[in-house]
Amino acid sequence: MEVGKMTVSINKAINTQEVAVKEKHARTCILGTHHEKGAQTFWSVVNRLPLSGNAVLCWKFCHVFHKLLRDGHSNVLKDSVRYKNELSDMSRMWGHLSEGYGQLCSIYLKLLRTKMEFHTKNPRFPGNLQMSDRQLDEAGENDVNNFFQLTVEMFDYLECELNLFQTVFNSLDMSRSVSVTAAGQCRLAPLIQVILDCSHLYDYTVKLLFKLHSCLPADTLQGHRDRFLEQFRKLKDLFYRSSNLQYFKRLIQIPQLPENPPNFLRASALSEHISPVVVIPAEASSPDSEPITDLVEMDTASQSLFDNKFDDIFGSSFSNDPFNFNSQNGMNKDDKDRLIEQLYREIGALKEELENFKAESERRALQLRGRISELEAELAEQRHLKQQALDESEFLRAELEELKKQREDTEKAQRSLTEIERKAQANEQRYTKLKEKYSELVQNHADLLRKNAEVTKQMTVARQAQGDVEREKKELEDSFQRVSEQAQRKSQEQTEVLETLKRELTASKQELQALQGTLESSTQLGVEQSTRIAGLEQERDSLSQAAEQHGEEMAALRAELQQLRDTLSSEKESSKKVLEMLQTQLKDKENVEQALQQSLSKEQFALLQGTVREAEQMVQDSLSRLEDPAHISCTSSADYLLSRTLAASDCIERLQDAHRKYLSNRTDMSSLLPCVALFAHLISDTILQGSATSHMAPMEPADRLLEACKQCGSEAISYLSALKEPGTLEGADCTPVRNCLSHISAIGEALRPKGLDVKQEELGDLVDKEMAATSAAVETAAARIEEMLSKARAGDTGVKLEVNERILGSCTGLMQAIQLLVLSSKDLQREIVESGRGAASPKEFYAKNSRWTEGLISASKAVGWGATVMVDAADLVVQGKGKFEELMVCSHEIAASTAQLVAASKVKADKDSANLSKLQQASRGVNQATAGVVASTKSGKSQIEEKDSMDFSSMTLTQIKRQEMDSQVRVLELENQLQKERQKLGELRKKHYELAGVAEGWEEDAAD
Repeated sequence: MEVGKMTVSINKAINTQEVAVKEKHARTCILGTHHEKGAQTFWSVVNRLPLSGNAVLCWKFCHVFHKLLRDGHSNVLKDSVRYKNELSDMSRMWGHLSEGYGQLCSIYLKLLRTKMEFHTKNPRFPGNLQMSDRQLDEAGENDVNNFFQLTVEMFDYLECELNLFQTVFNSLDMSRSVSVTAAGQCRLAPLIQVILDCSHLYDYTVKLLFKLHSCLPADTLQGHRDRFLEQFRKLKDLFYRSSNLQYFKRLIQIPQLPENPPNFLRASALSEHISPVVVIPAEASSPDSEPITDLVEMDTASQSLFDNKFDDIFGSSFSNDPFNFNSQNGMNKDDKDRLIEQLYREIGALKEELENFKAESERRALQLRGRISELEAELAEQRHLKQQALDESEFLRAELEELKKQREDTEKAQRSLTEIERKAQANEQRYTKLKEKYSELVQNHADLLRKNAEVTKQMTVARQAQGDVEREKKELEDSFQRVSEQAQRKSQEQTEVLETLKRELTASKQELQALQGTLESSTQLGVEQSTRIAGLEQERDSLSQAAEQHGEEMAALRAELQQLRDTLSSEKESSKKVLEMLQTQLKDKENVEQALQQSLSKEQFALLQGTVREAEQMVQDSLSRLEDPAHISCTSSADYLLSRTLAASDCIERLQDAHRKYLSNRTDMSSLLPCVALFAHLISDTILQGSATSHMAPMEPADRLLEACKQCGSEAISYLSALKEPGTLEGADCTPVRNCLSHISAIGEALRPKGLDVKQEELGDLVDKEMAATSAAVETAAARIEEMLSKARAGDTGVKLEVNERILGSCTGLMQAIQLLVLSSKDLQREIVESGRGAASPKEFYAKNSRWTEGLISASKAVGWGATVMVDAADLVVQGKGKFEELMVCSHEIAASTAQLVAASKVKADKDSANLSKLQQASRGVNQATAGVVASTKSGKSQIEEKDSMDFSSMTLTQIKRQEMDSQVRVLELENQLQKERQKLGELRKKHYELAGVAEGWEEDAAD
């Protein structure tokens, strides 16, 4: 195959179109790997594809790569191991996307990495996971530790397969026919490979778990059984859901798992396990696929099932230890406590096998009886034939003597000669018929000899079966001396077996009567045909000898049959004694288990009492901390208090469920103990958070909240005390605790901040109004600055005109930048509303995001107010009545307000939005314009101060001294005034922070 053709097929199979990979392109890629005995060309093409930039491209790459790992050349895995780290990095990168194909690609890449690691660790497993039972047995190298580790790795492998399976189904809208759309088929197509892998992994996991249970204690494999049960339920559900999709019905036949999972505690359940078979129809290829020979060996419906014997599958039996596991772990056969559960399971299986052997023996005995009856009938028939032959011989002898006399009498007579010739011809015909009859008798004799050999062979098989039964009985007595079970049922089963044998004997007698009738008719026919036999004395002797031999063989068979009956009777008596002994041992074991169960119940209740005491101590400690002076400084919010009360209420629900479950089953407290500990923790946390919240609340609500917390703690201690006593355990009720939590929640709701005093439905209108007011304020400020600039040019000259033009020009630039910022903010705000509201109206979107809306309103107000104040300050400066510092402060305030507006708009904007970029550019323009206003103001101030600088050259010493003293007085006054202004500024900022907190919902106003 040409490299160029394979490259084209790879590029066609892995593209950005959201359609399923075409089968003909995938097959060409698979054939290419077999042609070049590796995947070098595949990876050289894939490395040039932008897999990290397009999720659909990466998804289709995963699909093709999965096919290559399954059906491609064996060197594909070796050539792909070097790219394992890149696949892991790509998986982590796509994992950051929670929607679309991103999460699917991340999970699929993780599955492929797991598949590569599994086949690297277990090279005996081919890529398509198809193995025979013998190969699976060889994969563990006859070591139980290897089988244990292999089972864990298969669990991990199957978990990744099921995770991808479930994620693909969750990403589809199953309420529509997604399987008939191109996009749906693109996501569903890789699941065919997943279904093939899952069917084999499930089958191998069942077989390995049965093998492990035959060698390890059941307690050791409890985790394996739990994990298998979880994966069994998931796989069964996913197979069922997949089989209902129209897309899969024409491509693959998905098997259905059994209703209940296999019972690994019963060894004979392995014979009930049926391997799931996935069938891909021959016509399942896509419409545009080419007739290329499929390299994948698909499972067929004719795959053989398991043998009924567990020993035949794994090469070992229940009676030995193939892995020498007992000697490895120091286990003894008499270690009854650890092996009792496993012995219970195996004794049932061995008894079933014993019953099967006994039934087989009885069946064969019945067959032998029937055969004996047939032989007796045949012997009687032969004796009858012998007697008939003797009679015919005497008759023929007398006839011959008469013929001789006739020949002597008619020697001389010509007419008698003709008659004699005619009789001679008749005799010759009789001889021919007798010869034919002789041949038939010889054939019957040979048949009797063959039947005799078959009877002998059947007796040998019966004796061997009897020996097997005796060996199995000895193994049962040696291995399971202390196990007892179901003596009465066995006796009933034996009675049923005897009744079955009687019915079969009656049926055999009826068949024998029918055969006798057939034999009688055959005998009559034989009598008619053998009336003319002569000269068969030698044959009669041989028949007599054969009859004697048959008689001896029948006597031997009767003796063996009687011996077999005696053996079965002795075996029944011994089995009855063994069952009685096992029943006695079972009663002793039940008494011991009952005592242990009582002891376990007492210990569990003692554990519950200890846990309850710790919980009481925890709640009591939280109540005592309410009076601790160090706790008075702790504060909290009403929102956090409500979250704690909600968590405590949920915990109470779970605690009640666990309490009811424990009352129904006193031996299971796995859910009650964690709920009690969590209940105490959450109640303590709620009490402390309620106390901390009361420190920030007004007097009356704080007192009510603190009292509710104390009452809640008291009720919780009362409830825990009821759980601690056996008499009050059933009547323990946590309803008072729930009522106290509801009271605390009501007080917390009353303490929550109320936010802006605006109705939710009015927020949308208020945003539009504030943005319009801000635009109008900026436009008005720009118009006033133009008017002031015109007046300054008309009335000022010189340095003053230059200063005023520079200041007003920079203010005009700032107003233009603010206008551009407001327009950009409106565009971005419109984009945010359109992308985030969905089917809701803009007003509903503003009401839903009220905090963000309030921040946007506050920022808009600040921008409009800053523009108005700056224009007023610039007017006073131009008139010579204002201060340059006021103008600089206003500029800084406008910069801060625009930054607040940008931040409020940026919160819900898309980081790649073009309108956000425009808004950020406009914000930078505002900052530059603000810097220009500050720079022009400082420059104008320095020019004015240089112009107004004083000339001290004409002053006298006394005047200069007086001016110096006045300046010192003025400096002290200004310093005192500066200190007061700074204190005033601090108070103003503190008050502004409090008012802003109320507006934003930070804390509750004391007046409310």
